[in-house]
Amino acid sequence: MIEKVREIFKSEAAAIENIPITQSFEVAIGLIYQQVHGKNGKLVTSGMGKAGQIAHNIATTFSSTGTPSIFLHPSEAQHGDLGIFQENDVLLAISNSGKTREIIELIDLKNNLYPQIPVIVITGNENSPLALKADCYILTGAPKEVCTLGLTPTTSTTMMTVIGDALVVLLMGKINFNIKDYAKRHHGGYLGMKSREISEKEKPKLKF
Repeated sequence: MIEKVREIFKSEAAAIENIPITQSFEVAIGLIYQQVHGKNGKLVTSGMGKAGQIAHNIATTFSSTGTPSIFLHPSEAQHGDLGIFQENDVLLAISNSGKTREIIELIDLKNNLYPQIPVIVITGNENSPLALKADCYILTGAPKEVCTLGLTPTTSTTMMTVIGDALVVLLMGKINFNIKDYAKRHHGGYLGMKSREISEKEKPKLKF
């Protein structure tokens, strides 16, 4: 079993190294920065099933690092939650196949409300209907799942998470997000305490 675990880790690590690194990352960061930090909109993330859980995590991580974000469940969007969109928002949709019906419908519904809202997609299929609807798409590399059936979202969701982390870190750099900004958004818990300790240490000392 130890050897099997090692094989799984090697497989996922190799898949991460094979994620296509293209100008799409720069375009995506530009769109998020333009809409959220330039026009006072917000980042809306969405995905169905396992991809939805990753999208939710990406939204909370963006919010905690200075970029207001929220997760929108694509099915609930059809029952009124679509109203969360505002004219200057940007949508980040995630689907490994790029064919998830609920996500495709979400984009169509969004277009009926605010067609100007740009769409960023994370997918494993550049020829998918979802990629074709996007202003910008980032490819996962479509790795083989480590699941013994080759079906359960495992490696694919790892790629989504890594791509989300990259986007968060890149935008933190672009907006010059610092430890003081972090501390203001983390009141409780270990991270809140740690960030305040560091922030206090970085305060300029008064000279007499």
